[in-house]
Amino acid sequence: MTDDELLRYSRHILLNEIGIEGQERITGGHALIIGAGGLGSPVALYLGSAGVGEITVIDDDTVDMTNLQRQIAHTSDRVGLPKVESIRMAISAINAHIKVDTIQARADAALLDSLVAQADVVLDCCDNFTTRHAINAACVKHKKPLVSGAAIRFDGQVCVYDPRSASSPCYACLFPPDTGLEETRCATMGVFAPLVGIIGSMQAAEALKLLSGAGKPLTGRLLMLDGRSMEFTEIGISRQAGCLVCGELHHEVSPAGR
Repeated sequence: MTDDELLRYSRHILLNEIGIEGQERITGGHALIIGAGGLGSPVALYLGSAGVGEITVIDDDTVDMTNLQRQIAHTSDRVGLPKVESIRMAISAINAHIKVDTIQARADAALLDSLVAQADVVLDCCDNFTTRHAINAACVKHKKPLVSGAAIRFDGQVCVYDPRSASSPCYACLFPPDTGLEETRCATMGVFAPLVGIIGSMQAAEALKLLSGAGKPLTGRLLMLDGRSMEFTEIGISRQAGCLVCGELHHEVSPAGR
């Protein structure tokens, strides 16, 4: 670690749970972020400022004026730019040492299969169930930890799904792909601006814990936030034997996950 890195990351290094070794794991890590909007913005900024060595961001959208109420990585002068390019500029302005890979495309199953395999931690910051299930399936296949977040109106949630652990559920255990859940979009339902910042920051925290080995991740624990009363509710969830995605993998998954 260089003198510049020791100074830049000194507040992490001072933490006994992280130290130099944990920070080196962070700087040697590769995070994949799917979605460069309300959740992806704080995720990308915090992972970049914390020194995650390589960050890949995928999103097919461009910056719109309606995004600026909550998507803090974007600015008025970047309206019309691809969101991935805007978020690359935002990360680089904070930490020029980070390698940022950007892909302006919709995250389909084939692309995710390739990208997830290369990552150390995956962050689901998207806004639709089809993509969420594709992300989950790729993470289960490649045994990569997934940090999932969602926010709509005043309600948010975050959870870690870690297929390296025999006891961890996957996203499909909680939200089966065959249940036909109704999509809710902020374009029609609205979203409280700071809520995506809170949930996205929590996703970043979970990813940094997974990379560094610090603390206890939210594996198998769905944490829900009611932003109206600022009350958290935690629900324990377990692997479902009949899950269409991970139910057949009991004999293949190592119990060594954190």
